[in-house]
Amino acid sequence: MPKFKTHRASVKRFKRTASGGLKRSHAYTSHRFHGKTKKQRRQLSKSAMVSHSDMKRIGQMLTNMK
Repeated sequence: MPKFKTHRASVKRFKRTASGGLKRSHAYTSHRFHGKTKKQRRQLSKSAMVSHSDMKRIGQMLTNMK
């Protein structure tokens, strides 16, 4: 059997929390901030949790990640 490989792009985008969840960053944060309110900019800068429906799929991409 060949070894399973971790999806390297996913490793760069998601981090595991101590309780087993997955953290992610928000989209729409790279440019065009003049069209967003201060509240939007402030909330987009914070990290968010991966939704429950995506946990299994993303978790499989990170199988070899400890």
